[in-house]
Amino acid sequence: MSERESFVLTRDVNIITIPDGTPDTLKKGETVTLHQSLGNNYTVITGYGHMVRIAGVDADVLGKETHELHTLVLETNAAAVEKNCWEVMKTVYDPEIPVNIVDLGLVYHCEVTPIGDDKNNVSVQMTLTAPGCGMGPVIQSDVEKCIRTLSGVASVNVEVVLDPPWSREMMSEVAQLQLGLF
Repeated sequence: MSERESFVLTRDVNIITIPDGTPDTLKKGETVTLHQSLGNNYTVITGYGHMVRIAGVDADVLGKETHELHTLVLETNAAAVEKNCWEVMKTVYDPEIPVNIVDLGLVYHCEVTPIGDDKNNVSVQMTLTAPGCGMGPVIQSDVEKCIRTLSGVASVNVEVVLDPPWSREMMSEVAQLQLGLF
């Protein structure tokens, strides 16, 4: 196992505690250890052993650069927008699991409906690994935000459904390999 990288925060930063999803603040000068930096967010362990998420827009507190999401297809027809939706959803991660939500099998459905003037409404149905997951609203918001940035998107509705319940069998083969489940 490789040694994890530690950082001294360069300013106060808003965080979200994991797994309950409660907003809080870490103070300048606190030391955190990077747990994972996937997608556009950072999961770190505080000096007290708490796992928290730092948003990508605050990457500078860790001496990192902010990552920008880029549309893969510039076309705004429904098929191109749907393809882009699936691609950007692959940049959203459960902060505790180093696999994107698409490969985890959390996204059940993505429907793109043209409304004219090269604009589309997007509707996503997704689930959570556990019904009471405190990070659920955070992940749901991440999906909405990344889709909203895409060309040709007029509105986004992300609905969390718990039926059917998520199970390990919903994960892609790639995800299962990443997590050592084979």
